Amino acid sequence: MSVTRKSIMIVLLILVADQTLKILVKTHMTLYQQIPFFGSWGILHFVENNGMAFGLALPGNLGKILLTSFRVLAVVAISFYLRHLIRLKAHTGLIITLSMVLAGALGNIIDSVFYGLFFSSSSPIQAATLFPKGGGYAPLMHGKVVDMFYFPLIRGNYPEWFRGGSGFIFFRPVFNIADSSISVAVAIILFNQRRFFGHTESKS
Repeated sequence: MSVTRKSIMIVLLILVADQTLKILVKTHMTLYQQIPFFGSWGILHFVENNGMAFGLALPGNLGKILLTSFRVLAVVAISFYLRHLIRLKAHTGLIITLSMVLAGALGNIIDSVFYGLFFSSSSPIQAATLFPKGGGYAPLMHGKVVDMFYFPLIRGNYPEWFRGGSGFIFFRPVFNIADSSISVAVAIILFNQRRFFGHTESKS
């Protein structure tokens, strides 16, 4: 299989997995509902956010539009760079990981741009409906990103002299497959900079 086909296949597989799980969660779970898996080690915890990965966000409608617009521009830039790397016959690992970043970015863009049009609003008492008769919960580019993976790996309490002994949870972010794809790919790129980019420089 050619590198181009591998890149396309990776993007499609991640997108399908990401969107399938998001649609299932959105239409079968109420907002903030939790379903444990792997014992209590992992939790499907349905939340929505207006912004970036791991629940981060920019405030207000303008912030939402700016963030979505930035995502679209970033995807266009990554796509052109990926095509350039393929033509340059760059390291296969770099092309694959950049394809993962592209897929993750596309996955969350779909939520931000279209979910407001395609779904009714989720609430703590009712799951959303796909293509509701009365229209979606928000206009184009105002959709919320669906997150569901929550791994509270360590639970405990601070000492009494620090924050009065209040409880803490290590690793609070709730994320999705798209976030994971981007994070894993960036980590691989960082750990393999010399191998990936040294190969690219030698080809130029």
